[in-house]
Amino acid sequence: MTQQVIIHQLQNDLSVVIEPMDGVQSVAFTFLVPAGVVYEPGDRRGAMSILCDLSMRGAGERDNRKLVTDLDNLGVERAESVGASHISFSAATLSDHLVEALTIYSDVLRRPHLPESAFEATCALAMQELAGLEDEPRQKVMMKLQEHHYPDPWGRSSMGTTEGIGALKHSEVVALYQDCYQPNGAILAIAGKVDPSVILPLVDRLFGDWEPGTGIVKAGTSGGVSVEHIQQETSQTQIGIAYPSVVYRHDEYFSAFGAVGVLSGGMSARLFTEVREKRGLCYSVYASHHTLRDQASVMCYAGTSSDRAQETLEVTLGELSRLAEGVFPDELDRVKARMKSALIMQQESPSSRSASVARDWYHLGRVCSFEEVHQRVDRLGCDDITDHLGRYPAKDYTIVTLGPQPLDMPS
Repeated sequence: MTQQVIIHQLQNDLSVVIEPMDGVQSVAFTFLVPAGVVYEPGDRRGAMSILCDLSMRGAGERDNRKLVTDLDNLGVERAESVGASHISFSAATLSDHLVEALTIYSDVLRRPHLPESAFEATCALAMQELAGLEDEPRQKVMMKLQEHHYPDPWGRSSMGTTEGIGALKHSEVVALYQDCYQPNGAILAIAGKVDPSVILPLVDRLFGDWEPGTGIVKAGTSGGVSVEHIQQETSQTQIGIAYPSVVYRHDEYFSAFGAVGVLSGGMSARLFTEVREKRGLCYSVYASHHTLRDQASVMCYAGTSSDRAQETLEVTLGELSRLAEGVFPDELDRVKARMKSALIMQQESPSSRSASVARDWYHLGRVCSFEEVHQRVDRLGCDDITDHLGRYPAKDYTIVTLGPQPLDMPS
Protein backbone atom coordinates (compact mmCIF):
# COMPACT_ATOMS: atom_id res chain seq x y z
CA MET A 1 0.00 0.00 0.00
CA THR A 2 1.38 3.40 -0.99
CA GLN A 3 1.05 5.94 1.80
CA GLN A 4 0.35 9.58 1.19
CA VAL A 5 1.36 11.75 4.12
CA ILE A 6 0.47 15.44 4.13
CA ILE A 7 2.57 17.75 6.29
CA HIS A 8 1.27 21.20 7.18
CA GLN A 9 3.15 23.59 9.45
CA LEU A 10 1.23 26.55 10.83
CA GLN A 11 3.06 29.84 11.37
CA ASN A 12 2.67 29.39 15.13
CA ASP A 13 4.66 26.11 14.81
CA LEU A 14 1.75 23.69 15.24
CA SER A 15 2.60 20.58 13.18
CA VAL A 16 -0.28 18.92 11.34
CA VAL A 17 0.38 15.47 9.89
CA ILE A 18 -2.38 13.74 7.92
CA GLU A 19 -2.34 10.19 6.60
CA PRO A 20 -5.41 9.15 4.59
CA MET A 21 -6.17 5.43 4.81
CA ASP A 22 -7.99 3.41 2.15
CA GLY A 23 -10.76 1.01 3.03
CA VAL A 24 -11.85 2.53 6.35
CA GLN A 25 -14.90 4.59 7.29
CA SER A 26 -13.55 6.02 10.52
CA VAL A 27 -10.96 8.62 11.36
CA ALA A 28 -8.83 9.28 14.42
CA PHE A 29 -6.69 12.14 15.60
CA THR A 30 -4.07 12.57 18.28
CA PHE A 31 -3.07 15.90 19.81
CA LEU A 32 0.27 16.06 21.59
CA VAL A 33 0.47 19.22 23.67
CA PRO A 34 3.84 20.09 25.28
CA ALA A 35 2.55 19.88 28.83
CA GLY A 36 4.08 16.70 30.26
CA VAL A 37 5.30 16.03 33.77
CA VAL A 38 8.73 17.54 33.02
CA TYR A 39 7.05 20.96 33.19
CA GLU A 40 5.66 20.47 36.70
CA PRO A 41 7.31 22.28 39.59
CA GLY A 42 9.18 19.75 41.70
CA ASP A 43 6.94 20.38 44.70
CA ARG A 44 3.71 20.16 42.68
CA ARG A 45 4.03 16.70 41.18
CA GLY A 46 0.69 15.53 39.82
CA ALA A 47 -0.30 19.00 38.61
CA MET A 48 -0.39 18.00 34.94
CA SER A 49 -2.79 15.13 35.59
CA ILE A 50 -5.10 17.55 37.39
CA LEU A 51 -4.80 19.98 34.46
CA CYS A 52 -5.54 17.19 31.97
CA ASP A 53 -8.67 16.16 33.88
CA LEU A 54 -9.94 19.73 34.28
CA SER A 55 -9.37 20.41 30.57
CA MET A 56 -12.24 18.05 29.73
CA ARG A 57 -14.67 19.62 32.23
CA GLY A 58 -16.17 22.21 29.94
CA ALA A 59 -14.72 24.31 27.12
CA GLY A 60 -15.85 27.15 24.90
CA GLU A 61 -19.64 27.46 25.02
CA ARG A 62 -20.09 23.96 26.49
CA ASP A 63 -20.22 23.20 30.17
CA ASN A 64 -18.99 19.88 31.51
CA ARG A 65 -22.19 17.96 30.79
CA LYS A 66 -22.71 19.38 27.31
CA LEU A 67 -19.09 18.73 26.33
CA VAL A 68 -19.40 15.06 27.23
CA THR A 69 -22.87 14.76 25.70
CA ASP A 70 -21.84 16.32 22.39
CA LEU A 71 -18.83 14.01 22.09
CA ASP A 72 -21.01 11.00 22.93
CA ASN A 73 -23.61 12.06 20.33
CA LEU A 74 -20.84 12.11 17.74
CA GLY A 75 -19.82 8.59 18.74
CA VAL A 76 -16.36 9.78 19.74
CA GLU A 77 -14.15 7.27 21.51
CA ARG A 78 -11.67 9.37 23.41
CA ALA A 79 -8.75 9.12 25.78
CA GLU A 80 -6.46 11.52 27.58
CA SER A 81 -3.09 10.74 29.12
CA VAL A 82 -0.07 12.52 30.58
CA GLY A 83 3.44 11.55 29.55
CA ALA A 84 6.91 12.88 30.18
CA SER A 85 6.82 15.52 27.44
CA HIS A 86 3.17 15.86 26.43
CA ILE A 87 -0.44 15.62 27.39
CA SER A 88 -2.14 13.49 24.75
CA PHE A 89 -5.74 13.93 23.62
CA SER A 90 -6.96 11.23 21.24
CA ALA A 91 -10.32 10.70 19.59
CA ALA A 92 -11.83 8.37 17.00
CA THR A 93 -15.16 8.70 15.22
CA LEU A 94 -16.85 8.26 11.86
CA SER A 95 -15.33 10.42 9.17
CA ASP A 96 -18.56 12.43 8.80
CA HIS A 97 -18.06 13.75 12.34
CA LEU A 98 -14.43 14.80 12.07
CA VAL A 99 -15.13 18.50 11.53
CA GLU A 100 -17.38 18.72 14.59
CA ALA A 101 -15.00 16.71 16.76
CA LEU A 102 -11.98 18.83 15.83
CA THR A 103 -13.99 21.97 16.53
CA ILE A 104 -14.83 20.73 20.02
CA TYR A 105 -11.20 19.87 20.73
CA SER A 106 -10.06 23.28 19.58
CA ASP A 107 -12.12 24.63 22.50
CA VAL A 108 -10.64 22.01 24.86
CA LEU A 109 -7.11 23.13 23.98
CA ARG A 110 -7.67 26.86 23.62
CA ARG A 111 -10.69 27.70 25.77
CA PRO A 112 -11.03 25.17 28.61
CA HIS A 113 -13.06 26.29 31.60
CA LEU A 114 -10.77 24.62 34.16
CA PRO A 115 -13.59 25.05 36.70
CA GLU A 116 -12.49 25.80 40.24
CA SER A 117 -15.68 24.08 41.43
CA ALA A 118 -14.31 20.75 40.15
CA PHE A 119 -10.76 21.24 41.45
CA GLU A 120 -11.20 19.74 44.92
CA ALA A 121 -13.02 16.63 43.61
CA THR A 122 -10.40 16.11 40.91
CA CYS A 123 -7.59 16.26 43.46
CA ALA A 124 -9.49 13.86 45.73
CA LEU A 125 -9.76 11.32 42.90
CA ALA A 126 -6.05 11.65 42.19
CA MET A 127 -5.32 11.02 45.87
CA GLN A 128 -7.50 7.90 45.79
CA GLU A 129 -5.53 6.58 42.81
CA LEU A 130 -2.28 7.11 44.69
CA ALA A 131 -3.68 5.32 47.72
CA GLY A 132 -4.71 2.45 45.45
CA LEU A 133 -1.05 1.81 44.62
CA GLU A 134 -0.79 0.00 47.94
CA ASP A 135 -2.97 -2.69 46.39
CA GLU A 136 -1.00 -2.66 43.12
CA PRO A 137 2.58 -3.54 44.11
CA ARG A 138 3.67 -4.29 40.55
CA GLN A 139 2.64 -0.84 39.36
CA LYS A 140 4.23 0.72 42.43
CA VAL A 141 7.61 -0.94 41.91
CA MET A 142 7.71 -0.16 38.18
CA MET A 143 6.84 3.48 38.77
CA LYS A 144 9.64 3.75 41.30
CA LEU A 145 12.00 1.97 38.88
CA GLN A 146 11.35 4.51 36.14
CA GLU A 147 11.73 7.39 38.58
CA HIS A 148 15.16 6.16 39.67
CA HIS A 149 16.42 5.10 36.24
CA TYR A 150 15.91 8.40 34.43
CA PRO A 151 17.26 11.76 35.59
CA ASP A 152 14.66 13.94 37.22
CA PRO A 153 12.21 15.16 35.93
CA TRP A 154 12.10 12.59 33.10
CA GLY A 155 11.31 9.60 35.27
CA ARG A 156 8.38 11.13 37.11
CA SER A 157 5.05 9.36 37.24
CA SER A 158 2.03 11.24 35.93
CA MET A 159 0.19 10.20 39.11
CA GLY A 160 2.33 12.61 41.09
CA THR A 161 2.72 12.49 44.85
CA THR A 162 0.36 13.03 47.77
CA GLU A 163 2.53 15.95 48.90
CA GLY A 164 2.48 17.55 45.45
CA ILE A 165 -1.26 17.24 44.91
CA GLY A 166 -2.00 18.21 48.52
CA ALA A 167 -0.07 21.46 48.13
CA LEU A 168 -1.50 22.29 44.70
CA LYS A 169 -3.75 25.34 44.23
CA HIS A 170 -6.27 25.91 41.47
CA SER A 171 -4.52 29.13 40.45
CA GLU A 172 -1.31 27.15 39.89
CA VAL A 173 -3.11 24.77 37.53
CA VAL A 174 -4.45 27.72 35.57
CA ALA A 175 -0.93 29.18 35.39
CA LEU A 176 0.43 25.86 34.07
CA TYR A 177 -2.25 25.88 31.38
CA GLN A 178 -1.28 29.39 30.33
CA ASP A 179 2.41 28.46 30.22
CA CYS A 180 2.21 25.04 28.57
CA TYR A 181 -0.84 24.76 26.34
CA GLN A 182 0.76 26.30 23.28
CA PRO A 183 1.01 25.55 19.56
CA ASN A 184 4.79 25.59 19.30
CA GLY A 185 5.88 22.03 19.87
CA ALA A 186 2.32 20.72 19.58
CA ILE A 187 1.40 18.00 17.07
CA LEU A 188 -1.93 17.11 15.49
CA ALA A 189 -1.88 13.74 13.71
CA ILE A 190 -4.92 12.56 11.74
CA ALA A 191 -5.34 9.12 10.15
CA GLY A 192 -8.22 7.35 8.46
CA LYS A 193 -10.89 8.46 6.03
CA VAL A 194 -9.98 12.12 5.75
CA ASP A 195 -10.00 14.69 2.97
CA PRO A 196 -7.01 17.01 3.51
CA SER A 197 -8.49 19.65 1.20
CA VAL A 198 -11.38 20.01 3.68
CA ILE A 199 -9.52 19.55 6.95
CA LEU A 200 -6.46 21.75 6.39
CA PRO A 201 -8.48 24.98 5.95
CA LEU A 202 -10.47 24.03 9.05
CA VAL A 203 -7.27 23.52 11.05
CA ASP A 204 -5.99 26.91 9.88
CA ARG A 205 -9.23 28.52 10.99
CA LEU A 206 -9.38 26.75 14.36
CA PHE A 207 -5.71 27.06 15.32
CA GLY A 208 -4.05 29.60 13.05
CA ASP A 209 -4.41 32.52 15.49
CA TRP A 210 -3.31 30.48 18.52
CA GLU A 211 -0.53 32.54 20.08
CA PRO A 212 2.74 30.65 20.62
CA GLY A 213 4.33 30.45 24.05
CA THR A 214 7.89 30.40 25.25
CA GLY A 215 8.47 26.74 24.44
CA ILE A 216 10.98 26.24 27.25
CA VAL A 217 11.95 22.60 27.80
CA LYS A 218 13.29 21.45 31.14
CA ALA A 219 16.54 19.50 31.06
CA GLY A 220 17.32 16.49 33.17
CA THR A 221 19.12 17.09 36.42
CA SER A 222 20.26 14.19 38.56
CA GLY A 223 19.35 10.51 38.46
CA GLY A 224 17.91 8.51 41.31
CA VAL A 225 19.49 5.75 43.32
CA SER A 226 20.56 2.61 41.46
CA VAL A 227 19.14 0.21 44.05
CA GLU A 228 16.15 0.58 46.37
CA HIS A 229 14.13 -1.81 48.47
CA ILE A 230 10.57 -0.86 49.42
CA GLN A 231 9.68 -2.55 52.69
CA GLN A 232 6.22 -4.14 52.61
CA GLU A 233 5.08 -7.13 54.63
CA THR A 234 3.72 -9.39 51.91
CA SER A 235 4.18 -13.03 50.94
CA GLN A 236 5.35 -11.93 47.50
CA THR A 237 8.29 -9.90 46.23
CA GLN A 238 8.17 -7.59 43.21
CA ILE A 239 11.38 -7.05 41.25
CA GLY A 240 12.00 -4.25 38.74
CA ILE A 241 15.16 -4.08 36.63
CA ALA A 242 16.14 -1.39 34.13
CA TYR A 243 19.22 -0.78 32.01
CA PRO A 244 20.05 1.71 29.23
CA SER A 245 19.16 1.10 25.59
CA VAL A 246 18.95 3.09 22.35
CA VAL A 247 16.23 5.62 21.53
CA TYR A 248 13.56 5.28 18.85
CA ARG A 249 15.43 7.38 16.28
CA HIS A 250 18.68 5.41 16.69
CA ASP A 251 19.87 3.35 13.71
CA GLU A 252 19.92 0.24 15.88
CA TYR A 253 16.45 0.66 17.36
CA PHE A 254 15.03 -2.38 15.56
CA SER A 255 17.92 -4.52 16.80
CA ALA A 256 17.22 -3.35 20.35
CA PHE A 257 13.49 -3.97 19.93
CA GLY A 258 14.18 -7.40 18.48
CA ALA A 259 16.43 -8.28 21.42
CA VAL A 260 13.64 -7.42 23.86
CA GLY A 261 11.27 -9.49 21.73
CA VAL A 262 13.51 -12.53 22.21
CA LEU A 263 13.42 -11.92 25.95
CA SER A 264 9.72 -11.23 26.24
CA GLY A 265 7.65 -11.94 23.16
CA GLY A 266 5.05 -14.46 24.28
CA MET A 267 5.17 -17.85 26.00
CA SER A 268 8.10 -18.98 23.83
CA ALA A 269 10.30 -16.07 24.92
CA ARG A 270 13.35 -16.65 27.07
CA LEU A 271 12.24 -15.00 30.28
CA PHE A 272 8.99 -16.94 30.32
CA THR A 273 10.55 -20.31 29.48
CA GLU A 274 13.75 -20.03 31.53
CA VAL A 275 12.55 -18.16 34.61
CA ARG A 276 8.91 -19.15 34.89
CA GLU A 277 8.31 -22.40 33.01
CA LYS A 278 11.51 -24.40 33.54
CA ARG A 279 12.30 -23.29 37.08
CA GLY A 280 8.89 -22.23 38.32
CA LEU A 281 10.44 -19.23 40.01
CA CYS A 282 7.77 -16.61 39.41
CA TYR A 283 4.16 -16.11 38.41
CA SER A 284 4.91 -13.22 36.05
CA VAL A 285 8.00 -12.05 34.18
CA TYR A 286 8.44 -9.77 31.19
CA ALA A 287 10.56 -7.07 29.57
CA SER A 288 9.71 -4.07 27.42
CA HIS A 289 11.55 -1.35 25.55
CA HIS A 290 10.79 2.17 26.78
CA THR A 291 11.94 5.24 24.91
CA LEU A 292 11.87 8.94 25.56
CA ARG A 293 13.19 11.33 22.96
CA ASP A 294 16.80 11.41 24.15
CA GLN A 295 17.08 8.41 26.45
CA ALA A 296 15.75 4.88 26.50
CA SER A 297 15.82 1.72 28.56
CA VAL A 298 14.80 -1.90 28.82
CA MET A 299 12.38 -2.34 31.72
CA CYS A 300 11.99 -5.80 33.26
CA TYR A 301 9.60 -7.11 35.89
CA ALA A 302 9.33 -10.32 37.89
CA GLY A 303 6.78 -11.16 40.56
CA THR A 304 7.58 -14.10 42.81
CA SER A 305 7.18 -15.59 46.27
CA SER A 306 9.49 -14.04 48.81
CA ASP A 307 11.34 -17.30 49.50
CA ARG A 308 12.35 -17.54 45.84
CA ALA A 309 12.98 -13.87 45.19
CA GLN A 310 16.78 -14.01 45.44
CA GLU A 311 17.01 -16.84 42.94
CA THR A 312 14.53 -15.10 40.64
CA LEU A 313 16.66 -11.96 40.61
CA GLU A 314 19.85 -13.88 39.89
CA VAL A 315 18.36 -16.04 37.14
CA THR A 316 16.68 -13.04 35.47
CA LEU A 317 19.91 -11.06 35.46
CA GLY A 318 21.66 -14.12 34.09
CA GLU A 319 19.23 -14.34 31.18
CA LEU A 320 19.69 -10.66 30.42
CA SER A 321 23.46 -11.16 30.24
CA ARG A 322 23.24 -14.46 28.34
CA LEU A 323 21.28 -12.81 25.54
CA ALA A 324 24.50 -11.18 24.30
CA GLU A 325 25.87 -14.65 23.52
CA GLY A 326 23.53 -14.82 20.53
CA VAL A 327 19.97 -15.49 19.46
CA PHE A 328 18.69 -18.43 17.45
CA PRO A 329 16.98 -18.21 14.05
CA ASP A 330 13.72 -19.70 15.36
CA GLU A 331 13.63 -17.06 18.10
CA LEU A 332 14.14 -14.28 15.58
CA ASP A 333 11.49 -15.72 13.28
CA ARG A 334 8.93 -15.58 16.09
CA VAL A 335 9.90 -12.01 16.94
CA LYS A 336 9.63 -10.88 13.33
CA ALA A 337 6.24 -12.58 12.93
CA ARG A 338 4.93 -10.70 15.98
CA MET A 339 6.34 -7.40 14.74
CA LYS A 340 4.70 -7.86 11.34
CA SER A 341 1.38 -8.84 12.90
CA ALA A 342 1.43 -5.69 15.01
CA LEU A 343 2.25 -3.65 11.92
CA ILE A 344 -0.65 -5.12 9.96
CA MET A 345 -3.11 -4.55 12.80
CA GLN A 346 -1.90 -0.98 13.14
CA GLN A 347 -2.44 -0.53 9.42
CA GLU A 348 -6.11 -1.42 9.90
CA SER A 349 -6.72 0.91 12.86
CA PRO A 350 -6.95 4.69 12.43
CA SER A 351 -6.54 5.14 16.21
CA SER A 352 -3.30 3.17 16.30
CA ARG A 353 -2.07 4.87 13.18
CA SER A 354 -2.74 8.42 14.37
CA ALA A 355 -0.82 7.68 17.58
CA SER A 356 2.08 6.24 15.57
CA VAL A 357 2.13 9.18 13.19
CA ALA A 358 2.27 11.61 16.13
CA ARG A 359 5.05 9.57 17.75
CA ASP A 360 7.07 9.42 14.53
CA TRP A 361 6.81 13.15 14.01
CA TYR A 362 7.88 13.90 17.57
CA HIS A 363 10.81 11.48 17.61
CA LEU A 364 11.92 11.56 13.98
CA GLY A 365 10.49 14.69 12.36
CA ARG A 366 9.02 12.44 9.65
CA VAL A 367 6.58 9.54 9.31
CA CYS A 368 7.81 5.98 8.77
CA SER A 369 5.88 4.20 6.04
CA PHE A 370 4.64 0.63 6.40
CA GLU A 371 7.02 -0.38 3.62
CA GLU A 372 10.02 1.08 5.42
CA VAL A 373 9.20 -0.63 8.70
CA HIS A 374 8.42 -3.91 6.93
CA GLN A 375 11.75 -3.82 5.12
CA ARG A 376 13.69 -3.06 8.28
CA VAL A 377 12.01 -5.96 10.06
CA ASP A 378 12.74 -8.26 7.11
CA ARG A 379 16.41 -7.26 7.05
CA LEU A 380 16.90 -7.88 10.77
CA GLY A 381 19.25 -10.80 11.34
CA CYS A 382 20.56 -12.73 14.34
CA ASP A 383 23.99 -11.14 13.85
CA ASP A 384 22.43 -7.66 13.94
CA ILE A 385 21.01 -8.33 17.40
CA THR A 386 24.20 -9.97 18.67
CA ASP A 387 26.36 -7.14 17.37
CA HIS A 388 24.02 -4.59 18.90
CA LEU A 389 24.18 -6.30 22.29
CA GLY A 390 27.96 -6.30 22.05
CA ARG A 391 27.84 -2.52 21.81
CA TYR A 392 24.91 -2.02 24.21
CA PRO A 393 25.01 -4.91 26.70
CA ALA A 394 22.73 -5.29 29.68
CA LYS A 395 24.62 -3.46 32.42
CA ASP A 396 24.46 -0.41 34.68
CA TYR A 397 21.30 -1.79 36.24
CA THR A 398 18.74 0.09 38.23
CA ILE A 399 16.98 -2.38 40.52
CA VAL A 400 13.94 -1.78 42.73
CA THR A 401 12.41 -4.49 44.89
CA LEU A 402 9.28 -4.52 47.03
CA GLY A 403 8.63 -7.11 49.70
CA PRO A 404 9.40 -8.23 53.26
CA GLN A 405 13.18 -8.46 52.84
CA PRO A 406 15.83 -6.71 50.73
CA LEU A 407 17.77 -8.90 48.31
CA ASP A 408 21.50 -9.29 47.80
CA MET A 409 22.43 -7.20 44.79
CA PRO A 410 25.03 -8.14 42.17
CA SER A 411 28.33 -6.31 42.38
